[in-house]
Amino acid sequence: MAELTTVARPYAKAAFEFARETGKLADWSAQLTLAAGLASDEEFARYLARPTLTSEQQAEAFLTVAGDKLDGTVRNFVTEIVHNKRIEALPAIAELFDAFRAELEQSADVVVTSAFELSDAQRTALAATLGQKLGRKIAIDEVILDRTLIGGVVIRSGDLVIDASVRGKLNKLAATLNS
Repeated sequence: MAELTTVARPYAKAAFEFARETGKLADWSAQLTLAAGLASDEEFARYLARPTLTSEQQAEAFLTVAGDKLDGTVRNFVTEIVHNKRIEALPAIAELFDAFRAELEQSADVVVTSAFELSDAQRTALAATLGQKLGRKIAIDEVILDRTLIGGVVIRSGDLVIDASVRGKLNKLAATLNS
């Protein structure tokens, strides 16, 4: 994975800079996510990896499958990636692009695991509290129900994990008592 990230970083940075300069960060993000999804499809990846296909044929096949969902500049970007035989890096490129965008916009997407269903008011309050603590605009992407938490929530954003669950506190107490 580290190698793919190293390969993907210059592409993601170039795409990000171009999208920022043209004011199309959201468009590029959505289109790169689509391209990453295509590149991640195992059956399609096997098709593109056939040794009988030239890079032009690979790019043509990729763009045909993408259809009109990619605009001209993203199509050119993806074609360049295919010609450089870096198609497997597209998911990492999309992920790094979104990380650069989140840093610029001072935003973070979080996944909340909760013991109980959260109301809209609770989601809003949680996002506001997290936003104050992290100094970012928070978007709750997903709420996962996990009754084994007993109560509370576990919040994940990238590699940040905040465990405010009853189960987490009980595990911490047990570890303290056992040491």
